[in-house]
Amino acid sequence: MPAEPATPPSVDLDGPGDRMARRVLGALALAAALPALYLPGTVHNFFDLKIYMSAMDWWAAGHPLYDYVQPDRVQGELYFTYPPFAALLLLPFSWLKLGATVAIFTGLTLLGVVVTTKWLLDPVIRRHRLPHLFTLVVGMLLVLGVESTRETITFGQINMLLVVLILADLLFAVPRGSRWAGVGIGLAAALKLFPGIFVVYLLAGRRWRAATVAAATAAGATLLAAAVAPADSWRFWTHELWATDRVGRTDYTGNQSLFGLLSRLTAPEEPSRLVWLPLVAAVVGYGLWRAVRASQAGDALTGLTLTGLVAALISPITWTHHIYWFIPAVVIIADAALGADPRTIAGARRRRRLVTLAVATTAIIVYGVVSFYDWGVAPSPTDSPWEFLLRNAYVLLCLALLVVLPVRPKADVPQRRGTKTDTLPETPIHR
Repeated sequence: MPAEPATPPSVDLDGPGDRMARRVLGALALAAALPALYLPGTVHNFFDLKIYMSAMDWWAAGHPLYDYVQPDRVQGELYFTYPPFAALLLLPFSWLKLGATVAIFTGLTLLGVVVTTKWLLDPVIRRHRLPHLFTLVVGMLLVLGVESTRETITFGQINMLLVVLILADLLFAVPRGSRWAGVGIGLAAALKLFPGIFVVYLLAGRRWRAATVAAATAAGATLLAAAVAPADSWRFWTHELWATDRVGRTDYTGNQSLFGLLSRLTAPEEPSRLVWLPLVAAVVGYGLWRAVRASQAGDALTGLTLTGLVAALISPITWTHHIYWFIPAVVIIADAALGADPRTIAGARRRRRLVTLAVATTAIIVYGVVSFYDWGVAPSPTDSPWEFLLRNAYVLLCLALLVVLPVRPKADVPQRRGTKTDTLPETPIHR
C-alpha cells in the first residue's frame, strides 16, 4: 500500500511582516490623499490670520480695535470680532514677519492635532488592544483630512488651542478633581465666546467648584484685558458683542448652525426669532440632559462631545472650522462598535449599525460642505430637497448625533485615589 504523501508544512500567509506591510501601505495611502483634500483650501491662503494681524497693526497704530474693517467678496465687510483678551494674545504675533506667524500657527495646530488625537485614542487602544503606533498614525491622518481641520489650518484659525484647553480640562482635570479644574474652559471662553457652553455643562452636572473656577478664570482674563484696553473692552461688551451683522452673512453655507439652516430657507430675509429660539431651547435642554447623564455614567468624552454639538447648533454663526466635535464623536462610535459582542445576534447587529454610522459620519466630515463647492456671493434660498441636505449636512448630522451618539459603560475616566469629586452618583441610562 503506497504511503500517504506527507502534509506540506503550513505557511503563515498573515504573519507579522505581512500585517506590518499592510499597515504601512494603508497609512501611506491615507497620507497620499491629504494633498488632494487640501488643494481647494489653498485659496484661503491664511485669510483669517491675515485679518487678525492687520487688525493688530491697526490697533497698535492707535486706532480703536473694533473700527478695523476690510471688504470681502462673500461677506461684504469683515471686522475683528474676538474679545479683547484674544487681541492681547494675538498682538505679539504682529511684531513678527507674517511668514513666521503663519508657521507658528500652523505648527501649533498640528501639535494640537497630535496631542488631542492621542488623548482620544489611547483609552480605545488600551481597551481593545489595538496596534498602538499604527492606530495613532491613522487617527491623526484622518483628523488632518477632516474639513474642520483643513479649514482651521488653511484659514489660520485658533480653534485647536481652544480644543486643547477644553479637552485637557474635561478629560483630565475635572474627573480627577484637580484644583485647576475649570481653568482651561475659562481661558477658552475668554478667548472666544463659543466655549462658554461648557461652563453651563459644568453647572448642569453640578460640578460647582469647576464651574466657579471656569467663570472666575474667564472673568479674570476679561478684567485683565479691560485694564489694558478699557475703551475697547467697554465697546466690545456693550455694543460689538450684540451687533450680529459684524460676524458675517448668516445664510452663507459655511454657517452650519440652526440659525444658518433657517436663514438659508428664508434668504434674503432673516428668519424669525420666534422660530429659532424655541429650537435653541429644545436643543439645549435635550442635548445637555444627555451630556450630563453620560458624564454621570462615567463617559466624560461623550458628555463633552454632546455639549460641543449643542454649542455648534445654537450659536447664531458656526463656521465649518468650529465643529471639531465630530471627531470625538467618531471615536466614541468606533469604540462602542468594537465593544459590541459579535457572537450574539443583537451584538452583531449593533456593531453593524455603529460601523455604518462611523463610516458615514467620517465620509461626511471629510468631504465637507464648502471645500468642493462655490456657493456664490448673493444670498439665495434653498430651493430643492437635495440642496437642503447638501447645504445643511453638518446641522443635520449634529442633530442626529445628539440622539444616537452612544454612551459607553464605564469608559476610561482617570481619577486620583483618595480624591473626592463633585460628581453625582451613577444612575441608569436608557440607551
